[in-house]
Amino acid sequence: MFRQSLRMTARDWRAGELRFLLVALIVAVAALSSVGFFIDRMRAGLNRDAHQLLGADLLVNADDPIQKTWREEARRRGLLVAETVAFQSMAQAGEGDASAAQLAAVKAVEPGYPLRGQLGITTNPDEASGAIGRKTRATPEPGTVWVDANLLPALRVGVGSNIQLGDKTFRIAQLIATEPDKGASFANFAPRVMLSLQDLPATRLVDEFSRVTYRLQVASTSKNDMATVAAFEKWLRADLAARNVRGVRIETLENGRPEMRATLDRADSFLSLVGLLSAMLAAVAVAMAARRFMQRHLDACAMLRCLGMTQNEVGALYLIEFALVGLAGSVLGVLVGFGAHFILLELIGSLLPPDLPPVSMLPALQGIATGLLLLVGFALPPVLQLRNVPHNRVIRREAAAPQPLALATYGLGIGVFLALLLWQAGDTKLALMTASGFLGGLGVFALVAWLGLRLLRHLRGAFKHQGWRFAITSLQRRPGATVVQVVSLSLGLMALLLLTVVRGDLMSAWRTATPPDAPNRFIINIQPEQAPGVERQLAGAAVKDVTLFPMIRGRLTAINGKQLTRDSFQNGEARRMAEREFNLSTTSELPESNEVVAGKWFADVPGAAAAMGEASVEQKLAQTLGLKLGDVMRFDMGGLVVESKVTSLRKLEWGSMRANFFVIINPQAMVNAPRSYMTAFHLPGSAGGLTNSLTRAYPNLTVIDVSGIIRQLQDVLDQVVVAVEFLFVFTLASGVLVLYAALMGSQSERTREAGLLRALGATKGQLATAQRIEFILVGSLSGVLAASGAAAMGWALAEYVFKFPWRFEPGVWLAGVAVGVVCALLGGWLGLRSVLRQPPLQTLREA
Repeated sequence: MFRQSLRMTARDWRAGELRFLLVALIVAVAALSSVGFFIDRMRAGLNRDAHQLLGADLLVNADDPIQKTWREEARRRGLLVAETVAFQSMAQAGEGDASAAQLAAVKAVEPGYPLRGQLGITTNPDEASGAIGRKTRATPEPGTVWVDANLLPALRVGVGSNIQLGDKTFRIAQLIATEPDKGASFANFAPRVMLSLQDLPATRLVDEFSRVTYRLQVASTSKNDMATVAAFEKWLRADLAARNVRGVRIETLENGRPEMRATLDRADSFLSLVGLLSAMLAAVAVAMAARRFMQRHLDACAMLRCLGMTQNEVGALYLIEFALVGLAGSVLGVLVGFGAHFILLELIGSLLPPDLPPVSMLPALQGIATGLLLLVGFALPPVLQLRNVPHNRVIRREAAAPQPLALATYGLGIGVFLALLLWQAGDTKLALMTASGFLGGLGVFALVAWLGLRLLRHLRGAFKHQGWRFAITSLQRRPGATVVQVVSLSLGLMALLLLTVVRGDLMSAWRTATPPDAPNRFIINIQPEQAPGVERQLAGAAVKDVTLFPMIRGRLTAINGKQLTRDSFQNGEARRMAEREFNLSTTSELPESNEVVAGKWFADVPGAAAAMGEASVEQKLAQTLGLKLGDVMRFDMGGLVVESKVTSLRKLEWGSMRANFFVIINPQAMVNAPRSYMTAFHLPGSAGGLTNSLTRAYPNLTVIDVSGIIRQLQDVLDQVVVAVEFLFVFTLASGVLVLYAALMGSQSERTREAGLLRALGATKGQLATAQRIEFILVGSLSGVLAASGAAAMGWALAEYVFKFPWRFEPGVWLAGVAVGVVCALLGGWLGLRSVLRQPPLQTLREA
């Protein structure tokens, strides 16, 4: 049986019967595997480079000095380590009446810092303000410091001048242009002063009562190997739990940088969406190719049955043949996809992260498995139909109705497709929504196509033009084929429209979340009497949309009347949050980029100060502290005690870089609370002098430059956008082939009909007009259905997956109809041209 199947495979290959199926399978697997290879390396590269924002792969924060056993264990595992000590202190310069002082964020570092990324340094204040500097792996030499440029005007010093930190005098050697791991914490908003860890004891600024953060940076020797780091993290967490060590927090990219995590999560979602749509196109391609193969082998199966073969033998022959084709197509598709992903990398060039991680075997295994799964799921039903071909097919050209078992296997195909989506996505929610859209579209498109055919039956008599009558009759003669053609064309177009028109809205909304003009400067410590003057100075510098936010320092002392202590929480993160002071705020309007996800935003009724206040809490903080709607929090704000009930939970857009507060209390309850003000705004690079003029006019202000963080977020965003754009081009190419396959599925039957009509006297012009009308009808209906499906899926994805606002775009339907008609006419022209070039008798003989 196997040898016979090999002979049949070789015969079908020579006859060209398998080429269409093999090409469809190669294209399907190549599309998926190239996307898989590219996404695999891109994700690994993005996650690897995003660790620069931590300065390491893993960061250990401790309230007490880093234990030697942790360093020794990390080094024993072959990991790189670097220690830093961070605290706030006054930096002084000058003597007597000419002296000046400024609160500084001091960081003592040892050689090797940072383990990921590089510091940027310069001696030009303007370059430092614009984040322009040369990259270096060095750290400050003993006796010298590197400082932020905005410290110079506050202390009235320059590069080369001396400043005092505690008991030691330092010379300013360099200005810090970029500091990859500075972050957006308020603790880092004071100007940075960086010194050698070797000089820290001489300053005598740190003792057992000092509020100091000790950090241990840990990184792998290979940027692409995180397994050792993960193993060390697991050991460290176990050690902390076993010895009940408190005051230690382990930061990774996931929990240490929410704004970067949000960007990377959206990147994964977009890349997964491209992979899912490629899977959908692949399923359509293989299904159409397998159906065409089945139609062209009906007569051969009938002959084999007449020669004595049983149903099982016929089925086994074709199953072996399909298995051989599936294995060959899958392997070839993986090889093509592997080469195609290098083309993508070459096209994108310098926009990609440098030194991408090597290719893993997972995409290759996924590609081969995907090809075989697609073939089993979508080729098995046609094979079972072949084994059920009756003997009398040799004499009678009528096709028997599909057997129940053959119909049941289509359920297998749907199940395989669902499993494929879940596998490719890696995101259950995204996969289920895409699968629902696909299956819902399949059912709705089939129903609408069937109803359209019923409607055309009643309209046939209304048309006098012979071409219209021919076209409608042709559609009515093959209702099943027409429905399949409309459904397959609609599904392929829906995928393409979702990646073109709707994709543009999604990408635009994603960019808007962290736009190029996002706030890159923060000003804190604005006193109430200084607020009008600061607003006027910012307005004079043409800074737009300046809003001053109240900032109130308060400590959470009780929840629901229960006093909080160090032992109130078992979770280390919750304990740390409860022990520190909160930056509270108050406003009557919901801040931009905030979304209420539970409860209601407070009404702030006048007179509420006498009653209990209302608080809106960030949802992740509420989860960490175990807060829920209705809980009462008590805050101590410099002696003023305010109790407020949790009336709403908010979701913050961390990637927006706008002013965000964990807790906002209604203004009536905070009337007497002591406060300062802060603001966030975008300052163009050409207006760097504003910082100096503000600090000269108001020496107590702290101006924070976060343009480096914005630049890093934008770099990651740009990389992902480019990746999605190029993956879209590849998916578009594979989608066009899928549409061609769908339109060519009924080519043989159309060829026979055209030959018969010409033999009965129809002219080439009449046939051409009739088929053009037919394809215009099919293409128009498919385009409308595809646009409707793409719009619905785009809305659902924007609303429930990407969390972006969605806009209604009528152009989607115009594009759908236009593309549908063009694709249908193109496929029809290719099939019609071959028919009209040969005599009707030859056409009938070959058919």
